[in-house]
Amino acid sequence: MKKIRPGQKIKLTSVEELLGVSNEESAMDIEVVKIQPFRNHPFKVIDDEKMEDLVESIRTNGILSPVLIRPIGNDIYEMVSGHRRMHAAILLGMDRIPAIIREMTDDEAIVKMVDANIQREELLPSEKAFAYKMKMEAMKRQGSRRDLTSDQNDPKLSAWTIGEENGISGSQVKRYIRLTELIPEILDYVDQKRLQFTVAVEISYIDKEVQKWLYEYIKDNGMVRLNQVVLLRAQMKTGAITQAKMISMLNNSQPGKGPATKLTFSEKKLREFFPAHYTSTQMRDVIEDLLSDWKHKQDFEELNGE
Repeated sequence: MKKIRPGQKIKLTSVEELLGVSNEESAMDIEVVKIQPFRNHPFKVIDDEKMEDLVESIRTNGILSPVLIRPIGNDIYEMVSGHRRMHAAILLGMDRIPAIIREMTDDEAIVKMVDANIQREELLPSEKAFAYKMKMEAMKRQGSRRDLTSDQNDPKLSAWTIGEENGISGSQVKRYIRLTELIPEILDYVDQKRLQFTVAVEISYIDKEVQKWLYEYIKDNGMVRLNQVVLLRAQMKTGAITQAKMISMLNNSQPGKGPATKLTFSEKKLREFFPAHYTSTQMRDVIEDLLSDWKHKQDFEELNGE
């Protein structure tokens, strides 16, 4: 592995245009202990096969593209672009890496961080979700408004800009951002492809407590479908729902299974068969006893062929 001398400057011959590195900028080798990960970095750094390939590449050729960092005080820096390269360098035992140091505001750093990573292949839905959200919030704070046409939620601004830059619609950007409203367990199911994207977006509008019930249901019963979640949301709008009611509703709305028949009797009708002083509880108890006796009689007749 090619050694980097302390304090050595590395002239950039072909820098990453995406990061907007100017010809005047050069890289210095910086101690990795002085570089902190980007705060709330939405992109996962995983020790997978691609990381192994990166490690081998750096072992053979060194770090060809310097990382981008920004000073945050006390001789400490924050990584903007290059988390995977730094991780690979640490795995190789390197204590310094070539880095371009650039002064940036928090929001400028967020935009650069997202832009440098969002085009990577095989990003997880959760990574896109939090990345889009971070960038959109940063752009709003910066006042980046290209289209002030109103829609049902808010002005068409950052979401449509981000969508244009990434080849998707602004509406799809907003759908990804909705995933950040999911509890972590359900979001993991989206990443694992155990839950469809459109279903997850619908679930994101549901209260977190009910999301926990949904997670337990999915864990025990498998995938839920869009029509089931739509029915659940509609039921919740009519009043409070319990976990038992939710389970019953989901079971009854499974494909190939019709909804449960609801049989009701008015209290006025029932009181025709009971003394006036009977309470609702007493009437219910009598009905349950009569139905129990009837069921036993039916079982007996079936057993004896009657």
